[in-house]
Amino acid sequence: MADEMLEELKQIRKLLEPKPAPPPPPPPKGLINEFKEFIKNYKVMGLAVAFILGLYLGALTQSLVKDILMPLIGLALPGMADLATLEVAVGSQIFRVGSFLVAVITFIIVAFVIFVLVKITKRIGIE
Repeated sequence: MADEMLEELKQIRKLLEPKPAPPPPPPPKGLINEFKEFIKNYKVMGLAVAFILGLYLGALTQSLVKDILMPLIGLALPGMADLATLEVAVGSQIFRVGSFLVAVITFIIVAFVIFVLVKITKRIGIE
């Protein structure tokens, strides 16, 4: 009876022993294969597409702010033709406040669009 229990415990111990890890896959051979593996592992194409789209999203948003929103705001303010051209002179220095406002509004719009895109992609399970 004790021998049977001892044998059963040995079998349980054998089943609980960790299995050895499988050997790692062999490294790809050749420069072309290594390059393909690099592209695949680091998702370089997706990163390149996102970078290019980001550049054009920024240009589009800047044009929206500078060419449409700022003149509309300028129409709402009396005596101001275009808020993007607003300049403040202090002594001999000229501060282009309008240009800075264009950059700030552009940043806010781009940041909001990226925020919305991240929320949408998380909701549908893409990260």
